[in-house]
Amino acid sequence: MSTVPFLAEQRVILDHIRWQTYLAILDDAENCRGRITYDRGVLEIMAPSKLHEKVKSLIGRMVEVFTEELNIDIESVGSTTFKREDLAQGFEPDESYYIQHAAEVRGKDEIDLLIDPPPDLLVEVDISRSSLNKFDIYSALGVPEVWRYDGERLRFYVLQADTYIEIQESLALPPLSASQLSHVLSQRLDESETTLIRQFRQSIQDNNLTR
Repeated sequence: MSTVPFLAEQRVILDHIRWQTYLAILDDAENCRGRITYDRGVLEIMAPSKLHEKVKSLIGRMVEVFTEELNIDIESVGSTTFKREDLAQGFEPDESYYIQHAAEVRGKDEIDLLIDPPPDLLVEVDISRSSLNKFDIYSALGVPEVWRYDGERLRFYVLQADTYIEIQESLALPPLSASQLSHVLSQRLDESETTLIRQFRQSIQDNNLTR
């Protein structure tokens, strides 16, 4: 077992954990703020800090504003636990959305990845750098697009074959770009969250992106 302290997140890594133990930990941690990731016997529990949660919240609010202004139907599923026993993998993103497949999961209380599609978009705030390669997990579960913030900038990645490649403009939410969101995040210390979101909404309207 190892603990990695950091300003943004704290992580505990446990090795040789059985699938049944992982499920038991999920049940016990149902009301916990932490994020739990499981990859073939390795379990990571990440406790987010205020910085982590602020960035997550800002990104989530920008997605909500963008989809509202462009009249895009989405299903927000937040930090839902996504898991596949046959792959011995599971994770809890910071934010997640069904966009292209929103209609397929609308009205469902639970997601079963054996019959339901994975979310079209995941948001991951990973400032302290996870010991697990979560891209391998996302790829195995077929997640089409991942946004990752590393403490300096937000990057967009899209799945091609079995590999994620960086892109500048979202395929799940075009024409939204990584640079647009990174610019907003870079101002979080100078402006209030409400001001940032108001300015972001205005920029969408000023650039005639609304439908």
